[in-house]
Amino acid sequence: MAETVQSLEGLSALKPEVVEAPKRVQKVDKQGRAYATGKRKNAVARVWIKPGAGKILVNTREFEVFFARPVLRMLIQQPLVAASRQTQYDVICTVSGGGLSGQAGAVRHGISKALTYFEPDLRPTLKRGGFLTRDSRVVERKKYGKAKARRSFQFSKR
Repeated sequence: MAETVQSLEGLSALKPEVVEAPKRVQKVDKQGRAYATGKRKNAVARVWIKPGAGKILVNTREFEVFFARPVLRMLIQQPLVAASRQTQYDVICTVSGGGLSGQAGAVRHGISKALTYFEPDLRPTLKRGGFLTRDSRVVERKKYGKAKARRSFQFSKR
């Protein structure tokens, strides 16, 4: 506070400082790739994106082979479709842990983050689609005195 205002007229003369949003910069390694880690449930995906023809490799296999279900394939391509970049980037990822559904969600999260590192201007589009938010839902742990996380043992009066 540099100056104090004595009257209401002086208050209108003061202008608040306009703070600009930080400018995002491109994060690319020496090979020209953007790297990001995606997570979902217990699955962790390490994703690299580089300019290419739209090829997606998951654990050194085509993603159509790795994820046989069409729903999972659609899930993985969602961020690329939302940004309309299906044929512009090659995606290489390694995924481990969890099941197929969690792994597909982890790859999707990783692709979204890597896209924002490669093209920071895509961030609002991907944020609006909800692709940058890590889905924090995980399996609830089993409690003692219970059959599962919440299920009680069968009650019998006699």
